[in-house]
Amino acid sequence: MVRDAVSAPDAEGRPRRTTRRFPLFTRDTARPEGGGRAASSDAPAPARQWPILAVLFLVGLGLLLTALDVFRYGTLLIGAALLTGAVLRWLLPGVGMLAVRSRFTDIATYGGLGLVIVLLAMMAQPDPWLEIPFLKDTLHFTVS
Repeated sequence: MVRDAVSAPDAEGRPRRTTRRFPLFTRDTARPEGGGRAASSDAPAPARQWPILAVLFLVGLGLLLTALDVFRYGTLLIGAALLTGAVLRWLLPGVGMLAVRSRFTDIATYGGLGLVIVLLAMMAQPDPWLEIPFLKDTLHFTVS
């Protein structure tokens, strides 16, 4: 005897019939992998969300340094904050609101943007700390 396929129970605990059609309206979304609290539920809210707060604190400090005309160090700190977010997302099982998408996508996004910001900060004029010769040649080729 073949029965209809049944998925996870609904909010009331009754089994639902599955269908291959997409629902007309989205009723809920899945929590991202690792999106649970970073501390126990009896801890205060800031302690439960310490990973995102640490990254936001570093970004805020970097923006403050940039506003105080310490551009290179401020942008380096912003890039380092995003790289820290990628490392936290990779190492910790639960990172709270730092988890936005899947673990791989979060790590790739935070790490990629952090690396680009750090490299651009190191290449900023005047007196860049990092010079990539083919970029200068590309610029002269496209401008001339």
